[in-house]
Amino acid sequence: MSPLDRLPPLQTLRAFEAAGRLSSMTLAAEELNVTHGAVSRHVKTLETHLGVALFERLTRRIVLTEAGAEFLTVVARNLAELTREAERLRSLNAATRLTLSTSVSLASKWLAPRLHRLMVRLPDYDVHLDVTDINVDLADGRIDAAVRYGIGPYPNAVAERILDETVTPVCSPAYWTKTGAWSSPVELAGCTLLHEDRMLANWERWFALAGLAKLRSRGPAYSHGSLAIEAALRGEGVVLGRSVLVAEDLAAGRLVAPFPELKLAAERGYDLVYRAGSQDNPKLRAVRDWLADEIGLFLSRTG
Repeated sequence: MSPLDRLPPLQTLRAFEAAGRLSSMTLAAEELNVTHGAVSRHVKTLETHLGVALFERLTRRIVLTEAGAEFLTVVARNLAELTREAERLRSLNAATRLTLSTSVSLASKWLAPRLHRLMVRLPDYDVHLDVTDINVDLADGRIDAAVRYGIGPYPNAVAERILDETVTPVCSPAYWTKTGAWSSPVELAGCTLLHEDRMLANWERWFALAGLAKLRSRGPAYSHGSLAIEAALRGEGVVLGRSVLVAEDLAAGRLVAPFPELKLAAERGYDLVYRAGSQDNPKLRAVRDWLADEIGLFLSRTG
């Protein structure tokens, strides 16, 4: 058996250190973002593993035993040393790493195909694209900046609006031809309408914009705009295409927009989000300049 096999599980040590330092399992649970019961179980597991009581459990509080106080000193010192070393190694990696976070749809339909030009600008950095629809925590330093699709504001962060968006019906040329190459919005009544979940700029509002408030708007829905667009590309129906996400497909002729003049403003837009105080960071300046150039080129081509 390896000596490491005799070590207590790390989560039991973290729970014990927090409970011992705070003299409270409740406060330890709050700090570790777990339940009181989880902390209590971890401490009990540790006591069983060591074969000694670490706390004296009184009616409304806990008190370290003599063995517990001695062990807490050792655990706290070693956890602090591990934390410092992890931060040191993380900072070495962070010095040459640029991590940009963005949403699934924007990454697949717009940002990822342009990322190589950022890499050319930053040859000394390893550029990483973190793709998630969850608003990541920028405070921990793992993410340098994020491009988010939202309405803001973002807690504990600075946001700059970089691009707004509109929606208009789009479909594949084959679907448009198959359904009669319609020239009036009212003819959409005979089409399959594709939806993006949670969008306020939806079919009901677009029909109202077109003066057709009573048209049926039911149809299949997708959690991501990119998925709804892919369905339209396959000829499965008509989607309210978000202008940024459909631009390349329209330019390539893979999609058509029969009513380009009927554009509904989307309730959300794209924001560059970053930690307060990091606006002068060279990596952030490079991302900001690159995005400004890409967006300027994009708008010049799409109008």
